[in-house]
Amino acid sequence: MKYLDEFRDPAIARRVLDRLHQVTTNEWILMEICGGQTHSIIQNGIDQVIPEDIQLVHGPGCPVCVTPLEMIDRALEIAARPGVIFCSFGDMLRVPGSKKDLQTVKSEGADVRVVYSPLEALKLARQHPEREVVFFAVGFETTAPANAMAVYQANREGLDNFSLLVSHVTVPGAMRALLESPSNQVQAYLAAGHVCTVMGYWEYEPIAEEYQVPIVVTGFEPIDILQGILESVEMLESGNWGVRNAYARSVNREGNQRSQEIVRTVFEITGRKWRGIGKLPDSGYRLREEFQAYDADRKFATGGIQTEESAECISGLVLQGLRKPNECPAFGTRCTPENPLGATMVSSEGACAAYYRYNRYKESA
Repeated sequence: MKYLDEFRDPAIARRVLDRLHQVTTNEWILMEICGGQTHSIIQNGIDQVIPEDIQLVHGPGCPVCVTPLEMIDRALEIAARPGVIFCSFGDMLRVPGSKKDLQTVKSEGADVRVVYSPLEALKLARQHPEREVVFFAVGFETTAPANAMAVYQANREGLDNFSLLVSHVTVPGAMRALLESPSNQVQAYLAAGHVCTVMGYWEYEPIAEEYQVPIVVTGFEPIDILQGILESVEMLESGNWGVRNAYARSVNREGNQRSQEIVRTVFEITGRKWRGIGKLPDSGYRLREEFQAYDADRKFATGGIQTEESAECISGLVLQGLRKPNECPAFGTRCTPENPLGATMVSSEGACAAYYRYNRYKESA
């Protein structure tokens, strides 16, 4: 298939790898900020065939994983209330809160429904005017346009029984926070291609300049990732920085302007708490004042719920690239996809889930 098979071609991969081995003369630490890229790296053994001097660490690129524990607890509180239809993407149902998850609340009688779009939740609000319909709005900039459109449309129609529980985060805020951390080891970023299809990469240019780091927009197939690594290392080895686009078949600098416009209309930038990391300034979205009637936190008065993270789970260190999943004492024993301690194990994009699925119980030699 065009734009797929050629990015899995072993001969092309070998040529990129050969070039990567030729240009690498120093030790470098690169971070991918995308759970899909993490899974591709582990599934294809990319981290095992690149030069030993290059270390890949896994960043906070899984939207489910970075959703804070308190937001899960707020979702559980709202979903359990009589008269509520709580809608979510399926991967959120088994993410553990402090005591249970949405799947458990559903089994106890709550009306929790898996939907594939917030517009499905909006349709339910039209069909059930006597009930409150809440959509769990989780994700990066990729899912924000559809969520913004749902609120915009609900406002146009005057639907007062629809709301969002907003837990949107944005990539640039996290990139800055990690680079400013005293424990930071990251020297270059592989930027998430799907986020950049929406937002472009113009937001990354000031970050690259300010912190003097290479940022390479990268896709998801093996050769996409190898090319992203190669371009990052080429810049590092030559002492250069800036933003390169290694995913030009899907991404341009400006991104999808219409999607960005609807997001700016409905949302505004705010500080957000990230699971295992803490509150990061200017790292998420909240509804603008004119759309506050659609804020589930406000409607159900759940904003006061605050929850402490598990001391045993090291997902925060994993999400900051400071630990690998298989360095956790609980990995594969007390923490499995069936009985997860944290979201990085249960999410389909989580780093811990990738290591478990592809039997990475020990670090590669």
